[in-house]
Amino acid sequence: MLKVAKFGGSSVAGADQFKKVKAIIQEDPARRIVIVSAAGKRSSSDHKLTDLLYLCHAHLTYGVPGDNILQLIQDRFAEIRSDLGLQYDVESDFAALRSRLSRDTTADELVSRGEYFTARLMAEYLDYDFVDAADCVFFGFDGQLDLEKTYAAIKEAAAKGRGIVIPGFYGSLPSGKIRVMSRGGSDISGALAAAAVDADVYENWTDVSGILMADPRIVKDPAPIEYITYSELRELAFMGASVLHEDSVQPVKDKGIPLNIRNTNRPQDAGTMIVEKISKKSANQDRFITGIAGRRNFTILTLRKRNMNLNVTLSQVLKILERSHITAEHITLGLDSFALVVSSAVLGDRLYEIIGEVQNVCAPDDIQVQDQVALVAVVGRKMTYRPGTSGKIFRALGDAGINIRTINQAADEISITVGVDNNDFEAAIRVLYEGFAG
Repeated sequence: MLKVAKFGGSSVAGADQFKKVKAIIQEDPARRIVIVSAAGKRSSSDHKLTDLLYLCHAHLTYGVPGDNILQLIQDRFAEIRSDLGLQYDVESDFAALRSRLSRDTTADELVSRGEYFTARLMAEYLDYDFVDAADCVFFGFDGQLDLEKTYAAIKEAAAKGRGIVIPGFYGSLPSGKIRVMSRGGSDISGALAAAAVDADVYENWTDVSGILMADPRIVKDPAPIEYITYSELRELAFMGASVLHEDSVQPVKDKGIPLNIRNTNRPQDAGTMIVEKISKKSANQDRFITGIAGRRNFTILTLRKRNMNLNVTLSQVLKILERSHITAEHITLGLDSFALVVSSAVLGDRLYEIIGEVQNVCAPDDIQVQDQVALVAVVGRKMTYRPGTSGKIFRALGDAGINIRTINQAADEISITVGVDNNDFEAAIRVLYEGFAG
């Protein structure tokens, strides 16, 4: 058994959190590869080190003294070292960093030091080997990850017998320069490591006990999702649920490696297990809804034309939207009509310009516009085996006095999306949760 464990910023925010990480690692000897983010906030009034490093770089860029910010960062690491009784010479490494800072220092190089120093401390604390991400995560000249080279390097580092700690969030270009990933890049680093060594499980440790069935800001104490498929996860993420970014899932999904989201502060909780397929024995049989998510502020464009060639007209309208860099989120088809759901923010002030172009190109009988629309998606792999699911959903919303303005069901039948007024958004999520998931 081999596990890769990634710990987010809240999990390594201070000495107390380091102790929790060590207890988790020692509890299971299979956790031999550890990925860490930069130390995060210790409290709501604290600062993430990554944010401070970006601020420090802004000071460098504009020639404003920023040594006081760098000193704050150094002090954070020195405090962790002292509290844990470690030997790592933080001061010397920061002195070396200061000596090479200039206006030419890239943001990537400076910001990556948050993960670098956190990983150096964690490696000593766990008595694991430190492996610099610059030496095992590689980008090509085009800025894309070189998976073959990266996997080979991580696999070689892991084969030496001892546990290893790798800083997340960054790697190196062919020139040797540091390149960081997007925010949340440490999740990608963890997934890359798990895929490289063909881990049995990739554990992503954070400050929540897995993925919740609904937004806790809307639904009080929503239940955690015990098991979820990668397809369901993608649906929930697309509809705005706060889950892992697709790029941080793809490497382990491609390898068929289960991804377990766990809580560093409650390691006894099983968290959420994300897998390709779920056996009937693994999942809650009574609950056929996996999760509910949604987003506000959409516009519905409905076009009607008697005896129209649907394929031609729809293609024409989509090309008009594409020229304005607008993507249709959902498409509903009728015999002589179709409706497109687009983001109001992306549509911006181009609505009437687009309507004018559609009228000139397609000559429709009628175009209707509905705005202030929210989309709510009910996601569940087992809905396809439950007759009457959509009817029950519509009935529950109707009984609550919530008007449905559009309906869309995924081709694979794992999600049903309804459009409601923005003002009914939270009420719709609560009704659906209480009726089908609570």
